[in-house]
Amino acid sequence: MDPHSAATGAPDPDAIEFVRFCYRRRRVGWPELYDEMCAVAGRGLFRGFDADDLAGLGIGFSLFDMPALSVLASRVVAEEQALRRPVVVTITAEVAAATGSPTPRMGLPIVASVATDHEERSFEVPVRLSLAPSGA
Repeated sequence: MDPHSAATGAPDPDAIEFVRFCYRRRRVGWPELYDEMCAVAGRGLFRGFDADDLAGLGIGFSLFDMPALSVLASRVVAEEQALRRPVVVTITAEVAAATGSPTPRMGLPIVASVATDHEERSFEVPVRLSLAPSGA
């Protein structure tokens, strides 16, 4: 696999799974991930594949194959890290437009109380939880 096809073409699905397997064993970046891939290939830990079998999938461990392998590894690491990103929970109040009264859509309404200098007020606030990526 040459570096240009690694960046533009679609690598073998087993090659992607090999890199993913190695990354999940040790969550490290390049070049430590390269060391882990060499160790896994040397021991045949991924489906019994050795370095020759992996070469057939487009995974090469030579100096000339390293740019393509680093592109593939970077892609897999980015995908794995995106799956592990924390999410932010947002709480939004939904109010019926026609009546002006709160209408809960899920579960029980949350009762909130607001204390001021003179009085304490209580009111129901319907809550709808949604998950969003933390960068959103």
